[in-house]
Amino acid sequence: MNLAVFDDTTKRRELRRMKAVATGFLLVATVIYLYCRWQESRGAGEWVGYVRAASEAGMVGALADWFAVTALFRRPLGLPIPHTAIIKRKKDQLGDALSNFVGQNFLAPEVVVGKVEAAHIPDRLGAWMAQPANAQRVAAETSTVLRGVVEVLRDEDVQQIIDNTIVRRLAEPQWGPPLGRLLAEMLNDNRQLPIIDLLAERAHQWALGSQDTIDRVIRRDSPTWSPKFVDHMLGEKIHRELVEFTWKVRTDPNHEVRLAANKFLHEFAEDLQHDPVTMEKAEKIKSEIMNRDEVSNLSASTWKVAKRLILDSVNDPRSTLRTKVAENVEQLGRRLRDDDAVRAKVDRWLSGGTRFIAEHYTGEITAVISETVARWDAEEASRKIELQVGRDLQFIRINGTVVGALAGLTIYTVSGWIFG
Repeated sequence: MNLAVFDDTTKRRELRRMKAVATGFLLVATVIYLYCRWQESRGAGEWVGYVRAASEAGMVGALADWFAVTALFRRPLGLPIPHTAIIKRKKDQLGDALSNFVGQNFLAPEVVVGKVEAAHIPDRLGAWMAQPANAQRVAAETSTVLRGVVEVLRDEDVQQIIDNTIVRRLAEPQWGPPLGRLLAEMLNDNRQLPIIDLLAERAHQWALGSQDTIDRVIRRDSPTWSPKFVDHMLGEKIHRELVEFTWKVRTDPNHEVRLAANKFLHEFAEDLQHDPVTMEKAEKIKSEIMNRDEVSNLSASTWKVAKRLILDSVNDPRSTLRTKVAENVEQLGRRLRDDDAVRAKVDRWLSGGTRFIAEHYTGEITAVISETVARWDAEEASRKIELQVGRDLQFIRINGTVVGALAGLTIYTVSGWIFG
């Protein structure tokens, strides 16, 4: 059985029992009163008057308090008596009053901030997190939550998000102008020089070992009547010139080839930003790249890999992810525990955040009470409230019977003393 249902059943049973007890007091007072009247009709002694007065006043007190308690929840005996069934008629006002009461007395900024500061949350949290076992527990719970999130997410939804936020945003704007600006910034900082140096170095290294390639090309393309020694001399000449040329390019920072390459890059950066023909060519290249299968399937493949990595990490207690989470939690716990400055800073954050929430969102929080009560059916609200407090209210009826009897006895006795 549901715990709430079981609790309601227990409270309903206790309420019925207390109602029976309170009604029993009324019945006992009634029986005593009737017995005393019968004794008086038979000429009983003076004691009967005292008992009758007590029982009569007890009956009046019991009936009056029964009426008062019943009038809170319903019309006594179903009669349309004014100012009865108060909870049914005033349900919404009671909900608003309860909401305001909670907001002013329990969620006031000073009250909430005081409770938060008195709890010493950073100190206690830091001491708890600094324990390796607790850090491991946080890592395990984090992994559980992360695994749950990953498993709940549909692959199609995640792929759509990746497409909309990454792939399509890469494809929508023109590539030419931003690439041109990026290249211009690199050129302004001379970041192209290491690349040119590398290319010059590789070109010279290739030239040094290019003799066989040159000879093969000359043999292939020279006339059949050309003597072989001429071809050999020509190949050596070309090789020497090529090696000398690449060496000059490699060693001379102001070589014409280097200057031409720099000029070309600057012009290319400018054309990417302003030349329509160059920009159109960049767009064609972009279209070719974005239409490739590798790019069109990027979202699916990216999520597939990421999902597998996440699940493998959260399922393995010794994974890097869980290990790092535990280490960071333990490290943060030690700082909160041992570093007064950090602890004071977190205290200020908590106090400031709590005060901000209490000052700006107390109405929204307490509105849950008034809105919930407003949604209740009047009859249901009356039953719910009676179920919660009705048992204790029956003591009012019992006390009314007892106090009424004592008051009646006192009044009868004092009257007898005064008037004989």
